[in-house]
Amino acid sequence: MVDPATVNGLVDDINVLSQDLLPTPEEVHRRLPLTESARDTVLVGRKCVEEILDREDPRVFVVVGPCSIHDMELARDYARRLKTLADQVKESVFIIMRVYFEKPRTTVGWKGFINDPHMDDSFRIDEGLQYARELLLEFAEMGLPTATEALDPITPQYISDLITWTAIGARTTESQTHREMASGLSTPVGFKNGTDGNLQSAVNALHSVANPHSFLGINYQGQCSVVRTRGNSYGHLVLRGGGGKPNYDSVSVALCEQELTEAALPANIVVDCSHANSNKDPALQALVLDNLVNQITEGNRSLVGMMLESNIHWGNQKLPDDVSQLQYGVSITDACIDWETTERVVLDMAERLRPVLGQRMGQGS
Repeated sequence: MVDPATVNGLVDDINVLSQDLLPTPEEVHRRLPLTESARDTVLVGRKCVEEILDREDPRVFVVVGPCSIHDMELARDYARRLKTLADQVKESVFIIMRVYFEKPRTTVGWKGFINDPHMDDSFRIDEGLQYARELLLEFAEMGLPTATEALDPITPQYISDLITWTAIGARTTESQTHREMASGLSTPVGFKNGTDGNLQSAVNALHSVANPHSFLGINYQGQCSVVRTRGNSYGHLVLRGGGGKPNYDSVSVALCEQELTEAALPANIVVDCSHANSNKDPALQALVLDNLVNQITEGNRSLVGMMLESNIHWGNQKLPDDVSQLQYGVSITDACIDWETTERVVLDMAERLRPVLGQRMGQGS
């Protein structure tokens, strides 16, 4: 007689080496609970973005920060600088720190701070989740709103209560899993156009995310659950270029407005100044931002936000075998502008936008 366990072993988990248990979201929240001051930062931040999208706040929001987080002390250093800058420009620009913990890879490579916080292929996801929540909690307590990309559908249960704005990346905008997940997120969500530059996948995503969904997920206790959502009414489109071409210019923005209007969607457009819009050259990000500010000062009302990839120092570096050799303040993923450039372009942007903000009030989206 054949042992059932032996039979199952021939067909189940053939390529799985091991399965390690993670702490549940509830356990991580218990270790690092949401404080009152952090909650206030999150709620006020989300409300600001919602009011910008609803044309009740004439400002624009700017998601700015490292391409990816890889060093906790570096992230803290950057956050302190950004909080000072955010306070300086708050009358015309609402600053949100880019705090990306997960990185989609075209083939293979470092998958981000949550997946591999020690950058040594040890994949201590249990530690990564706790470190990520620890940083987000610190930033919220200092009054700095944060943004991230939702990549793994389980991760939001651990950190989403500390997030103000969420991105769905170009590679996952077409994914039903990510559209369903976004329909239940408590933040406004920006969907990027496809890597080929096509807007249709993002337009379809905006229709999808606004509707209720039911899907497989986990609850705070870590149990498999059927998640039922009401739909997210604050989805919007992010132009990031694609197919080797930028799409931030006034003609591309006008065509995007037209496509959104024809789809009966609000004409809310965020532009990512990096990626294909800068041809991945950090020096071009400032030029992209300058062009967008010109469009707004000349009367554009659909541009509601921008994204910048920024770090303490310029450019990027390869991840070495010995991580102690990493240069402080330099990205290990996409190349970033440095802090001096960030400060200069954001201050200039705020100064140029201030006189025209009154013209943006009450203009329908």
